[in-house]
Amino acid sequence: MAGLPQSVLFCCDHNAVRSPMAEGLMKKFYGTLCYVQSAGVKAEMEMDGFSIAVCRELGVELERHRVRSFDEMEQWGDDLSGFDLVVALSPASQRRALDLTRVFHLDVEYWPILDPTGLGQLREDRLRSYREARDQIRARILARFGAPQT
Repeated sequence: MAGLPQSVLFCCDHNAVRSPMAEGLMKKFYGTLCYVQSAGVKAEMEMDGFSIAVCRELGVELERHRVRSFDEMEQWGDDLSGFDLVVALSPASQRRALDLTRVFHLDVEYWPILDPTGLGQLREDRLRSYREARDQIRARILARFGAPQT
């Protein structure tokens, strides 16, 4: 597939909501055709339960996702220079990705995705916000990389 890079790193603020959703959706749509990981600027949160729930609705399993920061990613052996594309889903992650990639020839794209955390008081309202973020990510992935391959 022409528009599909060999490797993509999704990033956001905490790697607990948006970037794990993007990683999970990308893996579901393109399987082993593309190496996909995600990271956050910080990693002091646990995986978000609402993200797990709304992705499960689409058959994407996030329960085993391990939250990690850019720094932890590099400590664990994933060198940023090994990715063909970095997709930042928040302004802070875009700044960090641009800073980290200034020494590499690496494409960084910014997709402004809604941060659903803290939106809505009732469970259904919160789920609606998370679904909106998930659906924004899904639409951007499909528009950028084409029809699912798996």
